[in-house]
Amino acid sequence: MAKTLLTHNLSLQIHTLRPSSILLHQCHRNSTHAGPTVHDLVRARNLPEAQSLLLRMIRKRGVSRPQLIDSLLPSSPSSTHTNATVLDLLIRTYVQSRKLREGSEAFRLLRQKGFSVSINASNALLGALVKVGWVDLAWTVYEDVVASGTTVNVYTLNIMVNALCKEARFDKVKVFLSQMEGKGVFPDVVTYNTLINAHSRQGNVAEAFELLNSMWGLGLKPGLYTYNAIVNGLCKKGDYVRARGVFDEMLGMGLSPDAATFNPLLVECCRKDDACEAENVFDEMLRYGVVPDLISFGSVIGVFSRNGLFDKALEYFGKMKGSGLVADTVIYTILIDGYCRNGNVAEALAMRNEMVEKGCFMDVVTYNTLLNGLCRGKMLGDADELFKEMVERGVFPDYYTLTTLIHGYCKDGNMSRALGLFETMTQRSLKPDVVTYNTLMDGFCKIGEMEKAKELWRDMVSRGILPNYVSFSILINGFCSLGLMGEAFRVWDEMIEKGVKPTLVTCNTVIKGHLRAGNVLKANDFFEKMILEGVSPDCITYNTLINGFVKEENFDRAFVLVNNMEEKGLLPDVITYNAILGGYCRQGRMREAEMVLRKMIDCGINPDKSTYTSLINGHVSLDNLKEAFRFHDEMLQRGFVPDDKF
Repeated sequence: MAKTLLTHNLSLQIHTLRPSSILLHQCHRNSTHAGPTVHDLVRARNLPEAQSLLLRMIRKRGVSRPQLIDSLLPSSPSSTHTNATVLDLLIRTYVQSRKLREGSEAFRLLRQKGFSVSINASNALLGALVKVGWVDLAWTVYEDVVASGTTVNVYTLNIMVNALCKEARFDKVKVFLSQMEGKGVFPDVVTYNTLINAHSRQGNVAEAFELLNSMWGLGLKPGLYTYNAIVNGLCKKGDYVRARGVFDEMLGMGLSPDAATFNPLLVECCRKDDACEAENVFDEMLRYGVVPDLISFGSVIGVFSRNGLFDKALEYFGKMKGSGLVADTVIYTILIDGYCRNGNVAEALAMRNEMVEKGCFMDVVTYNTLLNGLCRGKMLGDADELFKEMVERGVFPDYYTLTTLIHGYCKDGNMSRALGLFETMTQRSLKPDVVTYNTLMDGFCKIGEMEKAKELWRDMVSRGILPNYVSFSILINGFCSLGLMGEAFRVWDEMIEKGVKPTLVTCNTVIKGHLRAGNVLKANDFFEKMILEGVSPDCITYNTLINGFVKEENFDRAFVLVNNMEEKGLLPDVITYNAILGGYCRQGRMREAEMVLRKMIDCGINPDKSTYTSLINGHVSLDNLKEAFRFHDEMLQRGFVPDDKF
């Protein structure tokens, strides 16, 4: 008897003290018994265990939502309060486990069965739906909340105002607020902050200020978040001066600025490339005791790097490290670009190594930046290796990657590799644009393969890509370089027909082409025609034509052009003088050549290596070695290294 009683008491103690994990395990195996257990746990105020069990029920396969809901509904009316808590906990569990569609379905099923969910749980679901951008579903749930007769509150109002703002449906806000006022719910500071922030982000600064004034009228005091939103909006609109005014107003109210206040001001200064003002804002930030973050440092490092103040950029990078911040991909990419801009590819690669060592991910922009630096430095082998590494690491090359490499190989004259990359581009469904085609056509024109250039032109047009003035200039230049003026003018005529106005560069190309073909008169006729068409010549135009007339030994016409040039306000340069001086030297007219030299020096133009080489060769051709050596010595004194072939 004593033994039986002892066994009964022990069993009772084990049942009473049994951990809920055993219950959970049993319920997990049989979902039909889970509902009552959840109710028991809620009555015992053991909500964490109740929620843990609900989570297992939600995740259990083979149990539909209607089955789950039915298992949780009360078996007797006496458990109404417990039931409300269980149903609220169910919706919250769906939200916390990020199963929002399932939670919305459960919410709808409960409504169909005549059960209401508390406004707090409803708000949790609404807020989560809006946060992930499922705004339409949020409005469906909201309509169910209102239809159920559940009393909404200001939190509901703010969630749904945020939903309207996310889709920029500002025209619906007033109607919604009016409806909420009819329910006795009025906007608060959060409502106005949400609206002001949304309008500011959309660039509706006037509306943001109107809302700010309304706040004062309703006795609502704007805070730091309010002013930060307006400062950000003004900076995005490019109105830095007015943003500073709002900043000063904020300070006058006794509000302390934070990084979110200063960063928009910094970003706007940097967008305008105002490095001086950016540094002032950064220093001001420190004076107010605000700790700069990665956005702050990234902005100033970027503006200094872009504006040729790379040492300053590195100085701020050092400060950033000293403050304990670890650079991100953006900052490392800025610095890599800075080194590449300065032609220091070795340091760019060292920075890249540091980036990888710090566990920073190299994205497609970082790779493109490095590839551009390597191609500029004609390090195409290294560029190829980096490209392979990029692909191996799962970073997909984009349009800029392949266009950069194509440009690098075209400049190097490796057109087969450039075409191979072009084919890779089309295979990857990366659409080449006019820049890609221009790059390839220019590469082929430079090596005289005009048929290949024309083939690319036809392919470009067939893809619906319209040639621009650069495209026309490239082909015209290619034909002119080979003296094929007929072909060049065929392209010229097409350019005019398409309504593309010829540029000065194109005109200079045609003049040079005529001279290469040995037709200085046609070059002169074209020169006069271009002026009539409103294209003003520059020093290159005059120098090209002057050189052409000098080669024809027509010095009179050459000097007419020099005078014409000066009348237009274009000062003859060393190339102008060298053309005339070289012409006299070739004719052995050394007296005239030295007169040109004196005039050149009197005009403040220093002779260069070409000047001295012409003078030396001129005197040597006349066996006047004494004068030749005099100019040879003068050349050395000026720091030029002569060829010593005379």
